[in-house]
Amino acid sequence: MGFQPQQLRTLGDCGLKVSPLGIGTVKLGRNTGIKYPQAFDLPDDHQVSVLLETARALGINLIDTAPAYGISEQRLGQLLPGSRGDWVVCTKVGEQYQDQKSHYDFSAKATRLSLETSLRHLRTDYLDIVLVHCADDDLDILQHSGVLAELDRFKSRGYIKAIGASTKSVAAGLLAVEETDIVMLTCNLDDQSQQPVLERARALNKGVLLKKLFASGHLQDNEAAINFAMTQRAVASAIIGTINPTHLAANVSAAVKALQP
Repeated sequence: MGFQPQQLRTLGDCGLKVSPLGIGTVKLGRNTGIKYPQAFDLPDDHQVSVLLETARALGINLIDTAPAYGISEQRLGQLLPGSRGDWVVCTKVGEQYQDQKSHYDFSAKATRLSLETSLRHLRTDYLDIVLVHCADDDLDILQHSGVLAELDRFKSRGYIKAIGASTKSVAAGLLAVEETDIVMLTCNLDDQSQQPVLERARALNKGVLLKKLFASGHLQDNEAAINFAMTQRAVASAIIGTINPTHLAANVSAAVKALQP
């Protein structure tokens, strides 16, 4: 049982429609410097293809990646099934992962280079969503670096459909809601501190994506976590990272069940 076309949700007012669950792809490209409780091997190309085909068959159309996710973008560019229009691709700028360490640069020049690289790696001529991959000083980044202005320039030229930020603090989340199209934030059964951002986003009809729904694997009751996410009226989609097609199918089944009247 998967998502039906009528269950796609409008992502704020940016014109995109997304499945209630999206698939996160950090585990496709990186297995060092992570916060998951258990180590894992990167899947081979066949395993990635099976996972992506399963996602597509289950009605998932949103896929989340980032330059900081190792070789995730390159693998998606090679292995993403179907046509480009079948997928809403979300990537990020600001963080790179090299030599097993994160490096941050939110300048206009670094943003421009990151976008050009992502377009090349993903083998596409446009990006549906680009978010600022914020570090801990997220409010200062959004207020004082050149990143949002550069993203807006790429959007005005047709290379990006929607821009936003993956934030950490409530203050940065509220700024992203006011000044961009989309905010990605953490909200789960253990951490609901971002509720003011959700309320403001709903009031302004801005897009909201959830991250860390399972607290990077530390929450064990996936069904309860998914049920929580599906009841958040401001949220368009929750991003779930997995490399196990069986787990993915179980998560979608839980979401479909939660969405039933």
